[in-house]
Formats: sequence, C-alpha cells, structure tokens
Amino acid sequence: MLLALTLLTGGALLTLVLGVVGGGDPVAVLPLGAAFALLATVGFRWVLARGRRWWSAAYVLVGLVLASVVFALAPGVGGTLFLIVLVSQCVLLLPLPATIVVIAMVPMVHAGMPLVDGLREGLGTLVAVVFAAVVTELLRREQQMRRELAAAQEQVEHLAAAQERNRVARDIHDGLGHSLTVIQMQLQAARALLANSGDPDEVLAKAQHQSQEALGEVRRSVGALREPRVVPPLGTALHDLAAESSAAGLPTSVRVVGDERAIADPAREALFRAAQEGLTNVRKHAGASRAEVVLDYAAAAVRVEVRDDGRGVGEHGEGGGVGLLGLRERAEDLGGRLELGRAPAGGCALVLEVPA
Repeated sequence: MLLALTLLTGGALLTLVLGVVGGGDPVAVLPLGAAFALLATVGFRWVLARGRRWWSAAYVLVGLVLASVVFALAPGVGGTLFLIVLVSQCVLLLPLPATIVVIAMVPMVHAGMPLVDGLREGLGTLVAVVFAAVVTELLRREQQMRRELAAAQEQVEHLAAAQERNRVARDIHDGLGHSLTVIQMQLQAARALLANSGDPDEVLAKAQHQSQEALGEVRRSVGALREPRVVPPLGTALHDLAAESSAAGLPTSVRVVGDERAIADPAREALFRAAQEGLTNVRKHAGASRAEVVLDYAAAAVRVEVRDDGRGVGEHGEGGGVGLLGLRERAEDLGGRLELGRAPAGGCALVLEVPA
C-alpha cells in the first residue's frame, strides 16, 4: 500500500511538471508540488512509524494546506491526485471521524469557482476522494486480516508442536518407561537371589528379554513418527501384556466382556496404555498377589479396567505421577474419562473409558 501511494505521488508530481512545461501552469507550482511529494513520502513514513495522533494531525494539516495551494495554482489532474493521496493517508493515520472531516473539506478547493461549476467540480472531487478512502480502508483491513491470519497460523503451529511433544512424552513414558520399570524389578530380584546365593539366571534372562522389548518399543515409536504401523487387535495386545506381567512376578488375567470390535487407533492406544500403566503401578506400589484386566465392549463406549488385590488407592499415589497425567490427557483428548478408585473386592481399580 505504501508503494502504491508513493507511485501515485510521483505520478501527480510528473503531471505538474508536464503542465508547467506545456505552459499551462505557473512555475511556482513546482517547488510546492515537490515539497508535498517529499512530505507525502518521507514525512508520511516517519509519522506512520511514530504512531502518535498529534503528529498525524499536524502532518495532515500541513499536507492539506500544501495540496490546496497546489490545486489553486494548477487546478488539474496533478492537484487532484495530491488530494487523493492525502485522503488515503488520512485513512491510515487518523480515526474515522477525523478522516470524514478532511474528506468534507476537500471540495472547498473549488470555492473560488462560479457556483454551478464549483458544485460540479466539487462533487466530482468528493466522489474521487471518497472512492480512494474506501479502497484504502479495504486494503488496510485486508492487510490486517493477513497479519492476524499469519499470527493465528503460527499459534496453531505452536499448539500442534506442543501437542506432539506431549504425545511423544506420553508414548516414551507409557512404552519405554514401562519396559524399563520391569527391567529394574527383574534386576532387583536378581540381586536378591545373588545375596541369598540363589540362581539368578532365569531372572536375568527375563530382564534381558524385557530390555529387548524396550528397544523394540523405541523402534516402534520412531517408526510411528515415520509411517503407520500394523498393530494387533486390542484383546491380543492385552493378553500379551498380561503374559509379560505374569512373567515379571505378578499373576495377571484378562477378561473380555462383549464382542470385540474395531475401534479407532487413538482410542485403542489409550486403552492399551491405560492397562500398561495400571499393571506397572500395581507391580510398583500395590503389593498385590494378582491382577486382572477387564476389556468391556458391552456399552457404547469401550472401557478397560485394571484391578488388583493389593493395599488400595492410597498406596498408588492417587492423582500424581507422569503416567496418570498422561492417561488423563489421553482421556480428555478423546472425550473419555479416567477414574482411580477402590476395587469392589478390595485393592485398586484403574478405569479408562473412551468413545468407540
């Protein structure tokens, strides 16, 4: 927009020069036109950068006087273009009421003409400057909308990046963190056997197997960032998880209620991670002798529940922990719910329910 106004100012000045060269306009109009052109380019940018109303008002007043004098000396295209430039700049500098006042004053440059001619020329000039003001305002709003759209897009990108970081953090905790927790418990058991002169070979073998699972989990997470991966049905994945938990020393069973059906990948991932986190917490905190994973398809929503016969909710660290925070975020993202409470037969129950 600034470039267009600069070109329009240059065209007006060139028109004045041609008028003087052609002998129709007085030479005195040239220094006044050059002064207005300098004011409308360098001065306008300086005032626009300051953004102060009183500087803007002083600029418009000086510009209106100069343009009016130029028009009085050369009442042709060049003087009219100067007035159009000034009104367009008013739209960018002044509030709407002040701009309307300036627009209303512009036709007065024809005050010295005969009445009929003055009305005709004044109306034409008024229409021209109103049209220029409307076009300038539309362009100003369009540029403002572009800036707001760019800012909104940048905000969306930041939000998407934050959501992706949270998702990756949850996956690392729920996948790799779970496997490393099992490895830690296996190594603790191996140390206890060594201290009692027992045979730690079986426990170390399980720890080695779990470390391989952790490495596989890292590779699966990296692969998920590159391309979709094939995942087993949720029931199958939970049976494998229960077998892993049983091998780690916590007898775990799986019960499926209702007919298994296909569910969206985000919901499946959330349900699996809830079972995984629940069993990890049982092994770490509950002091339980057994655990059960219930996968319920009977209702419209799909629900997974992890129950144990341990010490209860208080020993699970209710409300805290990165794992439970990640599960709550998954549930909120999917429009589901997460509950941690006491199981019907004692112990703890972790429930995650998400829409199918």
